[in-house]
Amino acid sequence: MNGIINVLKPAGMSSSGVVQFLKKMLGERRVGHAGTLDMGAAGVLVVLLGRACRLSEHIMGHDKTYLAEMRLGACTDTLDSYGMLQERKRPSPVDAQTFLRACSSFLGDISQIPPDYSAVKLSGRKSYEWARKGISVKKEPRHIFVESIDLLRLMGPDRFFIRIRCSKGTYVRTLITDIAASLGELAYTAFLMRVQSGIYHVQDAYTLDEVVQKVEAKDYSFVLSAESAVLDLPEVRLEETCAFALQNGQAIPVNPPDALFRLYCGAKFYGIGCREAEVLRLKIPLY
Repeated sequence: MNGIINVLKPAGMSSSGVVQFLKKMLGERRVGHAGTLDMGAAGVLVVLLGRACRLSEHIMGHDKTYLAEMRLGACTDTLDSYGMLQERKRPSPVDAQTFLRACSSFLGDISQIPPDYSAVKLSGRKSYEWARKGISVKKEPRHIFVESIDLLRLMGPDRFFIRIRCSKGTYVRTLITDIAASLGELAYTAFLMRVQSGIYHVQDAYTLDEVVQKVEAKDYSFVLSAESAVLDLPEVRLEETCAFALQNGQAIPVNPPDALFRLYCGAKFYGIGCREAEVLRLKIPLY
């Protein structure tokens, strides 16, 4: 089976847990995802099947949108409500204007240090594996881009419901903690949902129960084609006589665009092509 599933991951289930569940349900050996979602977070998890697993890096590169609740007055080891309380401090009243001024300092290109409880690999282990052993390993800052932080609702003097649009690699839990620190406050992420990842939106996502029901009914309409994930790329079409060269990794002496593009041979979609030394090559085969 080849394709993409827009899964509505439930809070409390790991991204790898979703992958393992679908491997067993679909009987497909090659299953992956395009971007880890926190254990405590819900929302869009783009799951890749078969040859579509080759699109992981391409899909992960797209921007993301999150809804989150920031709760002032305490911090936890995981920076969310699933962790152990580390410190509590009565917060000062923070109004909407003060909060938005603080958020403005975190827009654009910024750097952040991934939290201890994250999937970043350090010395051959994931950071959260070290954290569970009580070991905090030094992590290098990563550069991210935050497009916008919108206050959707002031739920109280210590609770802010916000929407964040950001680049790949952004840790919302860290961002929320850092915003609070700039106000001289403690905070943790009480709720987190990814509502958009590139072209995939939460309103179009399937719960795991819905996937099970559709598989039992032999309805696989929930599996999107690999081609659907790259419709944002320009299109290049070759004559059918080029099929042998494409399938055998040969370069084709045509003048393609400089960027990546969707590559067709006749009416058949072959994958993502690229320009290489004035010739065309098939970079990611998906046929």
